[in-house]
Amino acid sequence: MSGPAARSPAADEADPGRLLLGRGYLRILLLSLCLGVPIAVACFFFVGLQRWLQHLVWEELPHTLGLGRAPWWWPLPALALAGLVLAPIVTRMPGGGGHVPVRGLGGKPVGPPALPGVVLAAVLTLPLGVTLGPEAPLMAVGSALALFGLHALRETVDARSTSVVATAGSTAAISTILGGPVVAAIMVVEAAGLAGPRLAVLLLPSLAASGAGALVFTGFGHWTGLSIGALALPTVPPAAKPDAGDFLWGLPAAVLVAAIVTAAHRLGERTCTWTSARGTAARTLWCATAVGVCLTVYALLTGRSPEEVALSGQDTLARLAQQPHAWSVPALVALVACKALAWGISLGSLRGGPIFPAVLIGVATGVACSGLPGLGVTPGFALGITAAATVVTGLPLTSSVLAVLLLGRDAYDQMPLIVLTAVVAVLSSHLLARRRPAQDVPAPSGEGRA
Repeated sequence: MSGPAARSPAADEADPGRLLLGRGYLRILLLSLCLGVPIAVACFFFVGLQRWLQHLVWEELPHTLGLGRAPWWWPLPALALAGLVLAPIVTRMPGGGGHVPVRGLGGKPVGPPALPGVVLAAVLTLPLGVTLGPEAPLMAVGSALALFGLHALRETVDARSTSVVATAGSTAAISTILGGPVVAAIMVVEAAGLAGPRLAVLLLPSLAASGAGALVFTGFGHWTGLSIGALALPTVPPAAKPDAGDFLWGLPAAVLVAAIVTAAHRLGERTCTWTSARGTAARTLWCATAVGVCLTVYALLTGRSPEEVALSGQDTLARLAQQPHAWSVPALVALVACKALAWGISLGSLRGGPIFPAVLIGVATGVACSGLPGLGVTPGFALGITAAATVVTGLPLTSSVLAVLLLGRDAYDQMPLIVLTAVVAVLSSHLLARRRPAQDVPAPSGEGRA
């Protein structure tokens, strides 16, 4: 198949309509639309299996053993097992189990040879309590399946067309848990930094794949009744219109969220350097065990379930939205501290996505700050989501749209605070970055480094 790159870039810029209506590009668009369906089906069962195993480990197994809920010591053997499972995947399997999450969601598309390692790392370790989300493995699965589809159809494409199809596959995958195609499409636009005809070339296949995938994903959810663990708030605390107090306290709280997320991310960079230096397998096990210690410390300090700090954080986020006052301020502080430490360690050593835990850290910080006079709970949610997502992704527009979608009807009144929080978070993260020396984060080789 001759892709859009068959003509010169200058001709593309001069006549974008000719590019978008060309036979090669229309074939890419149709292929992306068709790939969105099987990718969504695969992602549905991928996430459904992960959620089922999570429920089995943290709910069913403790109950079967007569323990009721998971006891304070439960994370120690669970995370040690996660480290034992992940170590050979990281050091022996192609692709090293996927991207190191501290490097973000970017990087080269994951090819089909690396797909087994990505799936095994996510399905076998995330349910055990690793404090990372499913979004990065989902994007890897989407891009690998898209490239596999190209190979299976025996399509001949150039590098540019291959990149477009891989991006469409990863967008279709992540849109299933980020509230639909809109957030995923905006993420593609903002992350790519494109404009003009190049924007349409990348965006239209991504929209086609994610739109078709969202329909299938939603249909399978209703048909099977399985939980997919999408980032969502079923209930949002009722809120009055924001006033001066919300901005007076809210913007400094956004700086605090940015500082906490940045510090945890810096810990992830140091952890990645440490685990990549030598003895990767043993150090991966040590890091997983350290995450378990963080979860145990939270349970001992608060008397609450360690599950609140474990995993990606979607369930705890939903409970915070439903009952924000069920946590005391000291419990919220412990939640933020232990979650941030566990997340920072996981970022540089384990495998998963960085966004979901960061959002919980931001929201818990915002809710804790809502005890200040004049700052409401819903503004705390709004600034927490926006500031944390902005810092961890570096995408303020995507983070603002995500906050608006999560807050639902309350978003309209909170939008001024949301957009100002995004600005403050960007400036704060850049200011904090300037105050430390640049540090390269090594990429995993996926070769037998033990």
